[in-house]
Amino acid sequence: MEYKMYAKIILVVLTSVFLVVMPGSCREQVSNVEEQEILSLKNHPTTDAYDGWRLGVQAWTFNRFTFYEAIDKTASLGLDWIEAYPGQRLSEESAGERFDHNLPAQIRTEVKAKLADAGVRIINYGVVKLDNDETKCRKVFDFARDMGIETIVSEPPEKAFDMIEALCDEYKINVAIHNHPKPSHYWNPDTVLKVCKKRSKRIGACADTGHWMRSGLNPVRMLRKLEGRIISLHFKDVVPGKMGLGYHDAVWGTGRCDAEAMLKELHRQNFKGVFSIEYEHNWEKSLPEIRRCIEFFNAIAGNLNPSGWRNLLAKDLSNCYNSDSWQLADGELARKGGGDLWTKAQYGDFVLDLEFKVNKGGNSGVFIRTGDIANWLHTSIEVQVHDSKNGMTRGSCGAIYDCLAPRKDMMKGPGRWNRMTITAEANKIYVVMNGEEIIDMDLDLWTEPHKNPDGTRNKFNTAYKDMPRVGHIGFQDHGDPVWYRNIKIKSLNN
Repeated sequence: MEYKMYAKIILVVLTSVFLVVMPGSCREQVSNVEEQEILSLKNHPTTDAYDGWRLGVQAWTFNRFTFYEAIDKTASLGLDWIEAYPGQRLSEESAGERFDHNLPAQIRTEVKAKLADAGVRIINYGVVKLDNDETKCRKVFDFARDMGIETIVSEPPEKAFDMIEALCDEYKINVAIHNHPKPSHYWNPDTVLKVCKKRSKRIGACADTGHWMRSGLNPVRMLRKLEGRIISLHFKDVVPGKMGLGYHDAVWGTGRCDAEAMLKELHRQNFKGVFSIEYEHNWEKSLPEIRRCIEFFNAIAGNLNPSGWRNLLAKDLSNCYNSDSWQLADGELARKGGGDLWTKAQYGDFVLDLEFKVNKGGNSGVFIRTGDIANWLHTSIEVQVHDSKNGMTRGSCGAIYDCLAPRKDMMKGPGRWNRMTITAEANKIYVVMNGEEIIDMDLDLWTEPHKNPDGTRNKFNTAYKDMPRVGHIGFQDHGDPVWYRNIKIKSLNN
């Protein structure tokens, strides 16, 4: 299984030490996880459209908000990665604490809990100061290693690079040189190349494509010039405006940077790395524009080197039956009343990744491999979505309804987003919820109608071993409010 490729890392929090210093909201999030485990969520798949490219958000995009709010906004966009910057206020409850490499250990633990709860990982950190002081630089590198950061983004003095190169190789962490606009020191890629010459491949460029335009440089040509030395990007498209030396950010594909040509050039170079969305416009209401950037990126990148991941649903639900009974707005699918929603396409072996939220007592479900929509009860497999009081029954959240209970209660509770990954492969069904595999089902063990392998009864006229292995995917309207988002699928069929 794809998600089984990711090793699960569990950090055990000593609550007697740390919970007293945590803000109330985060303390509740941690305490809701059994035995105070903080899960890295690495057994959920990453769902980037291009095999080898990782699309995330530079938290500066949300600098009017706290870092925790930036994490939540990143998760709402369906992105797995965030690039943090030093100095952002940590949270509404943190009494002035700011995110940077000086955070004490207990606050770092809190941050890790928040990231794990949202399913977001810090991939880069910057722009942060690295000067010619090894003690100060080691503090940044130690922080990066502790937080799982791959790349430090900086604009160090040239004389510091002998020391920085040694630290990069020692810590196995990259340093990417960022370009602010002219007349900053690294505005011209020639200066970046001069510093990188004959140095470790862990030293390279963080290419800010919008700042190149502001410096009078052609972004596509600059990418070509830096070939082999690009580690990450602050990817932008810009249009003439009052902000930033005559330009401000615009939805990708609508500006002067030729975003499509930039992506194709990076593909030609066989670039593998991180694209950070740094959207510096419409600061407090930028999410709709950022969604359009992501749609543009996925459409182009997903055709250049497809990972196989794609959105299950069309934006207008035109690829579904009964679409008038549901609505998809601002990235969230919600029932309006009037029945279940069904894909027109049928799926056999696949990985389905999504998030859901229900109110107190709310009930819904995800149907897979439905052979006959009119007779869905006896021709489909339902993965239960439910704010259940007893999380370990065949009707609990994550259960294969009436057949197999989850091995662990991973439901976060009403009003909170939960992540679920459903994998169907031949006779096997797996469900991962909020970082924990809760279902490992062999359909072939269900050999009789109305009977489970342990002898208990179920309501189905068809033995599960005889259920269709190909069928529609559906979202249940059980009469309760329910929301789904970031619904993505990857076919496992050749």
